[in-house]
Amino acid sequence: MQSPFQLLLDLFDEPKAKVADRTPAPAAQIPAEDVERSPGEALETLLAPQAFRHPDANREARLGEVLVAYEFRRARRKNIGFMVGPEGLVVSAPRWVPMGEVDAAVRTKARWIVNKLEAARERQERLEAARIEWKDGTTIPYLGEPVIVVLDPRHDFRETGGVLNTAGEALPGVARMTLHIGLPHTAQPAQIRDAVQAWLMRQAKALFAQRLDHYAPQLGVQWRKLTLSSAGTLWGTAHSDGSIRLNWRLIHFRLPVIDYVVAHELSHLRVMDHSPRFWETVRTVVPNYPELRGQLKDEAIPRW
Repeated sequence: MQSPFQLLLDLFDEPKAKVADRTPAPAAQIPAEDVERSPGEALETLLAPQAFRHPDANREARLGEVLVAYEFRRARRKNIGFMVGPEGLVVSAPRWVPMGEVDAAVRTKARWIVNKLEAARERQERLEAARIEWKDGTTIPYLGEPVIVVLDPRHDFRETGGVLNTAGEALPGVARMTLHIGLPHTAQPAQIRDAVQAWLMRQAKALFAQRLDHYAPQLGVQWRKLTLSSAGTLWGTAHSDGSIRLNWRLIHFRLPVIDYVVAHELSHLRVMDHSPRFWETVRTVVPNYPELRGQLKDEAIPRW
């Protein structure tokens, strides 16, 4: 027979055991090695769905386990359109399409939307990681290779803006080229940035003109004017009068990627659209253009 004291202990212990039986261990759902959390962090926060939010979002949808807040626009178009950019998802629809049909279209495109948003987020993270800190010894990509910027106050490089030294030893993962800029070590970041940009643009214009001269005869076209652009998302344009605009930031990419863009714009002098005939024209001079086009989209270049 149990004593009254033991009975009292049993009354306090039993509910705890029952609660433990009904409550699954958090570690069974979220392994400790997969989640880092600070003491006191709410479990609800850890279990919150992945989310993508456009800064101008006015609608949202739950696509599986992903919450997508997107910008919805009414536009003069024939069907519902989807566009994923650095800021997120934009959905456009004709004025006569009811919202129920728009919601159904978003659910139908759920996998495509989530994949594109994840790819855009990853690309944005790579771009942020590639942001340049303008100082002596910083590294920039030039024609696909890392180049170390060296402030060299002994020279002003007045005519060339800088001198590229390629005599360094080629070691895996180590930049073998240095770009010497005639600035003192006390130069401000903006001064270093402007000097490096001026040198890169000078190299870009000379190289682009050379590649235009190389591909124009092969395509049977003639270009008349080259202009450098600083567009945020546009790599090049071509006009029927033979004028070509190319983004100077292409100089960060490997030469085959630059050649693809050059051939792309020159092909527009023959076919002023993106029809199958246009892509066949590009293929005649750049057979592996799909691969190079993918690299142009996926590779991260420095944030200026």
